[in-house]
Amino acid sequence: MNAMLRRRLERAARVRDFLRAHPSEGTGEAAALAKLEELITRADTLAGQQRAGVVATRSATMQREALRRTLQTKLLRYLAGVGAVAAKSNTELAPQFRLPRSGASNQTLLTAAHGMLDKATAQKDVLVSHGMSDTLIDDLGAAITEFEKTLEATRAGRRDHVGASADLQSVTTEITEQVRLLDGMVRYRFGNDAELMGAWASARNVLGPFKSHPESQPTQGGGEPPAAPPETVKSAA
Repeated sequence: MNAMLRRRLERAARVRDFLRAHPSEGTGEAAALAKLEELITRADTLAGQQRAGVVATRSATMQREALRRTLQTKLLRYLAGVGAVAAKSNTELAPQFRLPRSGASNQTLLTAAHGMLDKATAQKDVLVSHGMSDTLIDDLGAAITEFEKTLEATRAGRRDHVGASADLQSVTTEITEQVRLLDGMVRYRFGNDAELMGAWASARNVLGPFKSHPESQPTQGGGEPPAAPPETVKSAA
């Protein structure tokens, strides 16, 4: 959630709390407050979905990085080594068990791993006779499946995050409109009460971000900027 949306939701919560502390007997304001509370609840739910999408994406990424290392430095490397030995007596195997480059994309690595798995399965007896473990094919297949799951988890997490973000933006716009409506109601009720109007102004204020004006910037030494030199007045000839 970006900073502006977060501040607007914080303002909405302060507005809600103010109105709860100063309830109105009028049905119009009660309905408007109920609508605001409904929107805040919806926004909180969407914010949770947004965070969950980010967490799911990060978790899948970390798991995928670990699986990449396992595939590249352990399982596929082992299979490539066995394939190289087997190729000495069967030259057709030579191009079938080549390691993908270390910087290959996830999809390229996955395609290569599937290809090597299929070829190893078809040539299992030959490869086992040249030193391949009986369990390597099963281990490689399991690692590939888990790798594919992390890719789908990343896609799902991103969908959840993007969808929730769009809905949150829409709900926040509705909240802003509702706060504007309630502002009019509060001013109508408490416009002559300076203390309550001060509390209301504080509740609905959205702070920052502030931009400094160049003319108000301090000097490098931390003091006030130097005053402009006085204009020179030319005497009349």
